[in-house]
Amino acid sequence: MNVALQITMKKNTIILALVFLALLAAAYLVTMKPGEQSVSTDAGNPLVEIDSAAVDKLEIRAPNSIVILVKQGTEWFLQVPLSYKASQTNVANALQQTKSMKVKNIVSSNAEKHNLFQVDSTGTTVTVYENGAQKAAFILGKPGPSFSDNYARLVSSADVALVGGANSYTFNKPMKDWRDQTIFASPKELITSVLFQYGDTAFSLAFKDSTWTIGNDSVDASAVQSFLSSLSSVEADEFVDTLITPQPKMTAQISVGDVQLRFHETKDRANYYVQSSASRQWYEIQPWRANQLLKRKKDLVKK
Repeated sequence: MNVALQITMKKNTIILALVFLALLAAAYLVTMKPGEQSVSTDAGNPLVEIDSAAVDKLEIRAPNSIVILVKQGTEWFLQVPLSYKASQTNVANALQQTKSMKVKNIVSSNAEKHNLFQVDSTGTTVTVYENGAQKAAFILGKPGPSFSDNYARLVSSADVALVGGANSYTFNKPMKDWRDQTIFASPKELITSVLFQYGDTAFSLAFKDSTWTIGNDSVDASAVQSFLSSLSSVEADEFVDTLITPQPKMTAQISVGDVQLRFHETKDRANYYVQSSASRQWYEIQPWRANQLLKRKKDLVKK
C-alpha cells in the first residue's frame, strides 16, 4: 500500500470519527434542552388514581373511533357507538390497567414534542368518571422501549411520561371485543339434558342416576365432558347486525333446558350463523367452534 493511500485512509477515518463525535454532542445538547431532559421525580407513582368500585363511565377516544361504556347496576353496557351489553372482562381489564400504570420517568415537558410520542390528537384519550363526575383523563401514546411500556400524558399536563404496566390494545380494541360475545352460558353442573336435532334426526343426551346416557346406550365419559365444557360457554366470533334475507337454511339445533341454539349455513358454508332463542341477535362462529358443539350420536356413545 503506498504512502498516499495510507494518508488518505487515515484522513477519512479521522473525519468519520469527528462526525460521530459531533452527532453525539448534538444528541446530548438536544436531550439537555429545558423541558426535554429525562427526570424521575414521579418515578413509581400511579399515572392516575381511581376507585374501580366507584367508576361508572369510561370514554375511549381514538383518532377514528369513540367508545363510551356506562355502568348500570352491577354490569357494564356500551352506549356509543351502539347500545349493547359490554364484555365485563374487557372493561374490568381496562380499569385494572388504568390503576396499575406506574410512571417510570418524565421524558419531556415540551408541548412541541407531544406528536413525537403520540400523546396529542394522534393518541387514545381515556376519560374516567366516578359517581357521574370526571375523575381522570389521560392520553395513551405510542409503545415504549419494552413490551409493557407506553408513553402517556395527563390531559391537564404537558409532561410526557413513560409508564409501565400499559398495553395500548387494552383500550384500542375492535368494536366486537367491547361487546359481550356470549351466545350461551351455563355452569356445566347445571346442564342435565341436551337435545340434538339434525333435520328429521334427533337424539337426547341425559344425566340420570349419576350417569350420562343416550337412550339405552352408554357414553364415552371423556367425549361428553369435553362437549359439556364447550357448551357451558359458547361465544361468537362475529356479530351479524344486518338483516339476513332470505333466512338461511337451518342445519342443526341444540336445546338446553328452555334455550335453543339454531345453526344456519352461511353463504360460503364455511362458518355458521347462530341464533339463540333467548336473543334476537345473530352471530357467526367458525367451524372449529361449531365442531365442538355439533356432535353426532356416534361421537358420544361408548365405542
